[in-house]
Amino acid sequence: MSMSSSSSFFQLHSLPEETTYEIHDDSRDVSHSQFRIRYRSNSIVSGTSETSTNFDTLPTIKVIGTGGTIASKGSTAHQTAGYEVDLTIEDLVHSIPDLSTTCILEYEQLLNIDSKEFGTKELLMLYEKIQTDLPKYDGIVITHGTDTMEETAFFLQLTINTYKPIVMCGSMRPSTAISSDGPMNLYQACVIAATRESRGRGVLIALNDRIGSGYYITKSNANSLDTFKSIGQGYVGNFVDNEIHYYYPAAKPLGMTYFNLQLPLSEVELPEVPVIYAHQGLNNKLIEVTVRELNAKGLVIATMGAGSLSDATNQFLADLVQNIGFPFPIIYAKRSMDGRVPLGALPKVRNDELSDPQTFDSAIAGGYLNPQKARILLQLCLNDRYDLNEIKKVFKGV
Repeated sequence: MSMSSSSSFFQLHSLPEETTYEIHDDSRDVSHSQFRIRYRSNSIVSGTSETSTNFDTLPTIKVIGTGGTIASKGSTAHQTAGYEVDLTIEDLVHSIPDLSTTCILEYEQLLNIDSKEFGTKELLMLYEKIQTDLPKYDGIVITHGTDTMEETAFFLQLTINTYKPIVMCGSMRPSTAISSDGPMNLYQACVIAATRESRGRGVLIALNDRIGSGYYITKSNANSLDTFKSIGQGYVGNFVDNEIHYYYPAAKPLGMTYFNLQLPLSEVELPEVPVIYAHQGLNNKLIEVTVRELNAKGLVIATMGAGSLSDATNQFLADLVQNIGFPFPIIYAKRSMDGRVPLGALPKVRNDELSDPQTFDSAIAGGYLNPQKARILLQLCLNDRYDLNEIKKVFKGV
């Protein structure tokens, strides 16, 4: 239970014994003694807290729990694999240290799953919850599994246009592990969301004392605490000794396109866009079967290098598009973590009507985006019924 309005009142005898609360004497009414009680069972107040803090001036932050390693427990203190999601967001909030001088917390358990289980349904649930809550809070914190956190962050960045901080956090070790990183990451995310300087920076990811842009950052290591990185674009800031240090003025990534999802969300079904991982000796039949069996509306290729595919695969893709019979965008992304696929890297293929090889119309450069983010961007473009030229314009900005 949590309250966000200072005008709410409780019967004194109805408050649980373990509740931490602040009582303020209201001296405006000289005829009656009145007390305003701030219910704070969801914030742990340490013995060193400044009890004279004026809670009316503190930002109110909503923490939305979705599960992940940060909400997991292992069977031993050294287990860091094979654990299961077992904690609620209330458990997590109660595990973090004093925030009473930083913000007023409210929390809600939306999902409690491993992030590998996230799909379109879960993304839309989270999107709808954030859109509903944003007008009522100064910032949003989302606990999330790290495996697909970058995809959720990217999706939210493209669909929620707000100056208010949306900060995602998770952990690489379960709550039961020695030196579990979850409580500190959650604490830092709450402080970041409550800080005025965090406004206007888009969706942020807070992990291991670093603050990254959800638009660019990616998980780089399957095991290390220092896993989320943006090698080319860099971090937005860092967190040291309870201080936030931003490196640049507030800004969002250039070339970004916002998409307005149509309500009701229950009727939204993002188009099927598979990702094919290229490699030496790629069997082109795999592409044909995938597109046909999934009734795909577009395709993302995780290419070798900066858009590199074999001549046979490029020609196969060009012929496949002609046989499909409708505009079928193919995004040439990169399987490497850093770098860019430029327009000049798009392949030239032979066409019976042209004497010289030409770039086929459906080929689109994926820019800096990795395949999983390129897939989300293409899905949103197709959902809004963008034509090929409009899709090319969107991807030209990334």
